[in-house]
Amino acid sequence: MTLLDRTPSWKKLSLFAVTWPIFIDSVLRMLLGTVDVFMLSRISDEATGAVGLANEIIYFCILMFGFVGIGTSVAVTQYIGAGREKEASRISAMAISLNLIFGILVSLVLVGFGESLLRLLNLNPEQVDIASRYLKIIGGFIWVEALSYAVSSVIRSSGNTQSVMYVTLGVNVLHITGNYLLIFGNLGFPELGVTGAAVSTVISRLLGTVVLFLILYRRVPAPIRRKDYVSWKASYVKQITSVGLPAAGEHLSWQSQYLMVISFVNMIGITALNTHVYVMNISNYFMALAMSIGAGTEIIVGQMVGSGDMKAAYQRLMKSVRISFMLTLVIVGAASIFRHQLISMFTDDPEIIAAGAGIFLLSIVLEPGRTFNTVIINSLRAAGDARFPVLMGMISMWGVSVPLAYLLGVHFGIGLLGVWIAFTLDEWLRGVMMLLRWRSRAWEKKALVKPAAVPDNGVGVRAQA
Repeated sequence: MTLLDRTPSWKKLSLFAVTWPIFIDSVLRMLLGTVDVFMLSRISDEATGAVGLANEIIYFCILMFGFVGIGTSVAVTQYIGAGREKEASRISAMAISLNLIFGILVSLVLVGFGESLLRLLNLNPEQVDIASRYLKIIGGFIWVEALSYAVSSVIRSSGNTQSVMYVTLGVNVLHITGNYLLIFGNLGFPELGVTGAAVSTVISRLLGTVVLFLILYRRVPAPIRRKDYVSWKASYVKQITSVGLPAAGEHLSWQSQYLMVISFVNMIGITALNTHVYVMNISNYFMALAMSIGAGTEIIVGQMVGSGDMKAAYQRLMKSVRISFMLTLVIVGAASIFRHQLISMFTDDPEIIAAGAGIFLLSIVLEPGRTFNTVIINSLRAAGDARFPVLMGMISMWGVSVPLAYLLGVHFGIGLLGVWIAFTLDEWLRGVMMLLRWRSRAWEKKALVKPAAVPDNGVGVRAQA
């Protein structure tokens, strides 16, 4: 069968088959942080708040690794869709090496300056020591997460999302077991508290990354050679960074404004911080479904764009938006009925429970707006249109979210609820802008590669609009 008459790779994929493993994987990844928060809440709310803030810095770093992971995912899906599997494997190996180097640099920064970062965020002095110990251990091994991010992105790009899910499941089992043994000192192990949670996280993630590499060599479209890890090609770097850097800019803008807002929450008080940590740990699960549909749609849309079928890509995204919007609304609405019970899983403080319950009601409005961002931005990137989301995101985040969070939460004294109202307005504004961008179809001119059957300039890069 020739390249011209073979079945396009995306026609072998269904949204459900690609998405449900990503959803389970997303939930399991969130559990890594939630398990620490849940188990440490048995020690004290102060320990929970400290670790929750340290995890925000860690998440910030993980998002930075995304500039390679996202760029790689888009490039690999388009190469596979174009029928150019060997090039997909070459660019995958290069991306893994790039993220490892980046991860090592970030680890050095967190070990050397982690405590200073915590103080800059106005963390309560008695919580700084707790958060610092946790951050230095996990931060010192954050390069493991950088590797994991890159390898997972490559494996998923081919549509093989189940393997990554099973690895994350195994990592969670190891993590929960490690926490049980090391936080509380069960079965003869030392009682390490917060330090035990950090050690358990590092060990489980390291073992998971080893397994991901084994899967990588079994499932890549074409074999990866050892020299591919050190033989870098300028055109591949350009393709990754043309999508990855703007995507990283958008992620960094979001996380940096979020950390800024967290400093406002710390100004409101320690109860507000603890409430925020608990609510965010639950709200992350609301986002998981939209995130999964967005990631699954990204894989399919990327392959559609790589094969040149723009009409199918447009229709696929619009269907995914409708599905994710309705499912998110139903799930958040159902969860709000049990909002008091959900917060009570973490604490018995009546003030925290009452404040958290109010935030849950607001989430019925917030989360559907966030769905537009999560799903549509992923597909814009998959098509190679990465600059528009970061530009609009920065304008909305720093022009709406940050100033409103301070004005409503601190200046006018509304407290944590005022901060979340600012989040809601920001999410809806960005969501509407992303939807208008997709409907404009400007992204159709920004594909990174051409199908294998179409002659090009030797590197497969289509001129950018």
